[in-house]
Amino acid sequence: MRGRSVSTTGIRSTGASCWIMDDADWSSISAYHTATPAGYETRCAVMQPFAVRHFRLVLFLGSIGVLILSVVHVGVGTVALTPIEVIAALVGQPYEPFHRVIVWDLRLPRTLIALLVGGMFGLAGAILQSIMRNPLAEPEMTGATSGAVLLAVLWQTWTAGQPEQLGVILPLIALLGGLAAGGIVYVLSWQRQSASIRLILTGVLVSAVLRSGTSMLLLMRQEAVGNILLWLIGSLNGRVWVHLEVMLPWAALALPFGLACASLANALQLGDVSATSLGLNVTRARATLLFAAVLLTSASVAVVGGITFLGLIAPHIGRRIVGSDARRLFPFSMVLGASILLAADILTQIIS
Repeated sequence: MRGRSVSTTGIRSTGASCWIMDDADWSSISAYHTATPAGYETRCAVMQPFAVRHFRLVLFLGSIGVLILSVVHVGVGTVALTPIEVIAALVGQPYEPFHRVIVWDLRLPRTLIALLVGGMFGLAGAILQSIMRNPLAEPEMTGATSGAVLLAVLWQTWTAGQPEQLGVILPLIALLGGLAAGGIVYVLSWQRQSASIRLILTGVLVSAVLRSGTSMLLLMRQEAVGNILLWLIGSLNGRVWVHLEVMLPWAALALPFGLACASLANALQLGDVSATSLGLNVTRARATLLFAAVLLTSASVAVVGGITFLGLIAPHIGRRIVGSDARRLFPFSMVLGASILLAADILTQIIS
């Protein structure tokens, strides 16, 4: 192996094992492949789980499941609609005139936001667990959640505004708070050979300090608690098209960016020493991945609040099914995150 930049085409992984080499290194192992017993690679492929060998099929089936959940989600509410009635309203042929209003004006924005938020939290959690090499890592550890909440509460206490009246302003304020908090975490944890444990501890510390500031503000202005309580704990209630418009540009930027960083995450899972010996700039790679996770988290929290448990659960389930290769884990965590949030919101609406 030579200490040069890592080619994204040179990352191969099966399950939890990962080899990284650049294009010129493939020739150096040709003798190994020549000496490999006949059928060895075939036997290795057979030993892989079904979901790993047929990942595209699994991802396709998962996407179909998300689509079905989305149709069911649109139909759930005070006025229940069957899937056929939902589809008819979506294609412009509603059974009743008010079906179009219910579907397009009231429920579809909430469903689309749930899809985006679930996918973004799932991807953010998978990124953080990969770069920190810690299965308990979640978006809360970036400080983005606490930063977004603190700045939003501060804005509320200063302006005495109602969340529903602020429209675009409150989500943008929360987004700035999340990005600022993530930047603080990175600056405080930065060293030339920054360890993952330092990043985790710094994130937990910054989050605790910011949460304390939020609690202090709420105690000082108790009349504002009722106005933003649902947003603080996380909720999809009252989400309309304007919230989706605020979130969509950031989602369009952050989701492809996060997925494109899968090869960097695979390299960092080898450990800092191994990744550095392969020519990877570990500090820059970790900063890139952390920025992607913070952007995903901030954009989501800014619209729906702190539903960050998705970032912990979705990657865990995904790793059990498709393995730890980030090229498979990242998109599958998005599908799982969206599915979990849709299912949870359906159950919430049925119970309430």
